[in-house]
Amino acid sequence: MKINFFKYQGAGNDFILIDHTASPLKNIDNQLVEQLCHRRFGIGADGLMFITKHEDYDFEMHYFNADGKLGSMCGNGGRCIVAFAKQLGIIDRETNFLAVDGPHYARISENGEWVDLQMIDVDTITKDGEAYVLNTGSPHYVALQSGLKDFDVFTAGKNIRYNGTYAEKGINVNFVEDNGDYLFVRTYERGVEDETYACGTGVTAVAIAMAKHKEQTGHIKTAIKVLGGDIKIEFDYDGKEFTNVFLCGPAKLVFEGEVE
Repeated sequence: MKINFFKYQGAGNDFILIDHTASPLKNIDNQLVEQLCHRRFGIGADGLMFITKHEDYDFEMHYFNADGKLGSMCGNGGRCIVAFAKQLGIIDRETNFLAVDGPHYARISENGEWVDLQMIDVDTITKDGEAYVLNTGSPHYVALQSGLKDFDVFTAGKNIRYNGTYAEKGINVNFVEDNGDYLFVRTYERGVEDETYACGTGVTAVAIAMAKHKEQTGHIKTAIKVLGGDIKIEFDYDGKEFTNVFLCGPAKLVFEGEVE
């Protein structure tokens, strides 16, 4: 049996997307998902997504990590699946869709390559030593780090992700360097178990954590640079809750093909 797939990337965070709107999603072969995401024995990706129909929304997003397991919310994946839905003709310039963490609104550029995705509101941020811990659809650990360009993100991130506090459920580990007019962010992602070129829920968590760190309030816009390019985060913060949170960035088709 041959499966038609599409490869998308959002700031270097890459995904396999499969149109599953013709029938219900069931009996997923998690081992096959892992194989397809493998960069030596498969197509290669940070994750795989199925797009399905939904009675109350334009579509539903089903996200699987590169390890083959069903994942929590993926921000850049969410932006890419919006671009995919536009390509399929399911949506035009705006959409309301369902993901694992609930409903999401998004708007997309006319050429289909820039997506502003609304994320969940955040009202709880805790501390682990000097680091911030919060959930933006996925759990995140945010630590300030100087000299980030040459920092060993893989080793440091893996040690935190598998320490006594987070080993069982896992956490995504973000390191951020404040460069004044932008934040430089690098992320170790659970499920991928490696550093990725970008992490959408991660940069969202970083922008929110840094606003908290700097005691900023009001309408806040944050420019972020990741290994895969530039992303923008916008939100409102009244000192208690972060609302109207938008993850804004590129979402581009790389290629399409068939796999046995």
